[in-house]
Amino acid sequence: MKAWRYPIWLLFSALIFNSQVWAEETPATATAPYLLPGAPTFDQSISQFREKFNTDNPTLALNEFRAVDGRNDQGSLTRAATKINDNLYASTALERGTLKIKSMQITWLLVQGPEQKAAKAKALEYMAAIIRAFSPAMTTAQSGQKLQKLLNNGKNKPYYAETEGAVRYVVADNGEKGLTFAVEPIKLTLSESLEDNNK
Repeated sequence: MKAWRYPIWLLFSALIFNSQVWAEETPATATAPYLLPGAPTFDQSISQFREKFNTDNPTLALNEFRAVDGRNDQGSLTRAATKINDNLYASTALERGTLKIKSMQITWLLVQGPEQKAAKAKALEYMAAIIRAFSPAMTTAQSGQKLQKLLNNGKNKPYYAETEGAVRYVVADNGEKGLTFAVEPIKLTLSESLEDNNK
């Protein structure tokens, strides 16, 4: 993973991308303030994730993730991001050292005009593919339905989170500024694990 010193806003107030922010040489904001305390990692490094994602989704390729300048980052985290197109980005919070994923985000910048419908459809394809990447038992149709439900529940809310098993979904709807969707792992307590097994 190459070093990348472009400042990027991460999830919520810190992960809405725009062309001015992308170009400015300003200090990066704190990493992933939305992560739950003591959040675990998924069992994939970012390079393993990208390789499998690209294999499983040949029409939705992710370019190499580059480390973001982290002068203000929390000590245990590394940030990285990749540009998909002019209005769509993927970013991640990684465990420093192992580069295992603590959070994976897709951010879509609202596009005005006739291109909006196609741009949004492409963004939703990536978001649904991210769901399948961490919940591989889901079909394409199921991940699309799950995503639509999450986006409907999070509509016009700066922050909406929902857990399912050991996965936490987060939606940040910033209206005209754009939309961010994230998938994160959560720790299950012993009682929760037993309860799930008894269902």
